[in-house]
Amino acid sequence: MIEFAKVLRHSELLAPPAFERDSQSIEYRQDPLTGVRCRLNVRRARRPRQGQEPADISQVIQKPSDCPFCPENIEQATPQFTADLCPQGRIKRGQSCLFPNLFPFAEHHATATLTHDHFLPLDGFHQQLLEDNLSAAAEYLAIVHRRDKAARFPLYIWNHLPPSAASIVHPHVQILVERRPTTYQRRLLAASGRYFRKAGSNYWQDLVAEERRRGERYIGDNRSLSVIASYAPQGNREVQIIFKEASNLLDLDERQTSDFAEAVVKVLRGYHRMGASSLNLSTFSAAMGHRLEHYSLNAKIISRPTLQPFYKNDAGFLERLHYEADIELEPEALARALRAHF
Repeated sequence: MIEFAKVLRHSELLAPPAFERDSQSIEYRQDPLTGVRCRLNVRRARRPRQGQEPADISQVIQKPSDCPFCPENIEQATPQFTADLCPQGRIKRGQSCLFPNLFPFAEHHATATLTHDHFLPLDGFHQQLLEDNLSAAAEYLAIVHRRDKAARFPLYIWNHLPPSAASIVHPHVQILVERRPTTYQRRLLAASGRYFRKAGSNYWQDLVAEERRRGERYIGDNRSLSVIASYAPQGNREVQIIFKEASNLLDLDERQTSDFAEAVVKVLRGYHRMGASSLNLSTFSAAMGHRLEHYSLNAKIISRPTLQPFYKNDAGFLERLHYEADIELEPEALARALRAHF
């Protein structure tokens, strides 16, 4: 039932400096579930990247005295929840501290630090940091779910460093709870339902079984989840983490949370060995309070450009993994500003 569709095309040119005939292969791949396409040309890895030479990033990662997420500032510089939502104001687990996002783009939007350290390379994160952070996030999700039953769709996301669109270097994640699924999450849920009705089985578990059988993109697993490289990735080094028994974030128990943290840390260490320094991570969860037979909780991790001085990307997890834009300027304000030039 699972088809790994692709079309192979060739592009020919006369390549400098000798201008000899050169043929390059382009693969058009299609995601087996959603039909979303990507295109691959491995030769593009050789193309010049001006402005991405090895650089001194010490200024970027240097700890500023006013970083709001550092331990000496966090109590004064970050907001608190209202007493009726969280009497203690913030949720703390180990080195993680969770609080309302100061500039939210969701009705329920929290931020949580991962560590006391202002900067950590990808191989500097350890499992306990992730476990504590996920535990704080789970408490927040449970509070929101009890208070607002209409807010059902949770997101746990991580933009790490400016190339991922993170505005603050200090490692932190964001947790959102929405009334409706994002554009891509809705697509995943709908397509998973169609597959289940047609095949009588869970697409995600069938996918893992088929990838394990083929052995081409299967990476590994543990008690709670499996890890594969995406067949039709939407980002570089895209990894999928697929849970075996959970369909939504709120259902994760301590064992599943620990196994997720373990898998993420292993991916980060692998990225570091490959030379990556920045990433986006996002979960794709069904609605809280419902266990779906046809859907498995899953997450994606992609690497982003190498950290450089004075560089920040404006495309983060929403744009890259959920196909929704995070906009800071009203179209009406843009029109007012440009109208005078016409």
